[in-house]
Amino acid sequence: MRFEKWQALGNDYVIVEAAELPAPLTPSAVRALCDRHTGIGADGILLLQPPDADGFVARLRIFNPDGSEAELSGNGAREAIMYLRRRGWTDRDAFAIETVAGPIRPTILSETTCRVDMGRARLQSRDFPAGGEGGTGEVESGGRTWRFRHVSIGNPQCAIAVASPEELEALDLAAIGPAIEHSPLFPNRTNVSWFAELDPAGAIRARIFERGVGETTASGTGACGAAVAHVLSGGASPVTVTLDGGELEVEVADGLHIQLTGWAVPVYAGELSDADGVLAQGLGQ
Repeated sequence: MRFEKWQALGNDYVIVEAAELPAPLTPSAVRALCDRHTGIGADGILLLQPPDADGFVARLRIFNPDGSEAELSGNGAREAIMYLRRRGWTDRDAFAIETVAGPIRPTILSETTCRVDMGRARLQSRDFPAGGEGGTGEVESGGRTWRFRHVSIGNPQCAIAVASPEELEALDLAAIGPAIEHSPLFPNRTNVSWFAELDPAGAIRARIFERGVGETTASGTGACGAAVAHVLSGGASPVTVTLDGGELEVEVADGLHIQLTGWAVPVYAGELSDADGVLAQGLGQ
């Protein structure tokens, strides 16, 4: 099975084309492929296949390392977008791809950078059924009550503002993240982003705890969720979001229409041998 490993701000994915798979991709196969000791190792799998409808270049499915399927990933989407261009699926600078969360429309800006029209964020969704119009709520974790804003970016985001960058850096996300991810408030679990303002003119620092992953160096949709919460609290747009892995730019326009800009690059390409039984652990079984 041929694959490519890509990364964006340290958020790494394995990209496979459906035509290369010897059998359907199962949750156990995803877990085996993402294992950093016996598999390829990644924060997830990006599966590309021909689109279901006219007007799209490809259909993208995204899998977390625990085997669950994600609706959308900003970093993963950019990696898939740049891969599609490099591998000749399209020669256009602007195109559309299908995702579980709906269509996304990228524009290639350079050999490594693209801008992605992520559509409109929503503050109410079935992923936070108890939420009101503003998407705000409170959740308990680590002996503390956290006030948050639910933002749907095709996937559920729980954005939590803290008072300062120093407080943000001191947080133990591994200790406080799981209880929020699995809170009964969020029937489909949730991603969590803690953020602090760096500059009221449009800069924040964020740390991300991803559903099914844990703390990550970066998350495109997490950055979008934090940026939306920041703007709704009076911050300026566009927002430069500084993550552990680098910076992303998020423009939050009228109606919470979001444009995400950032880079993605290949790390290596290879062929996966089944000599150690990695594929046999899950593909088609």
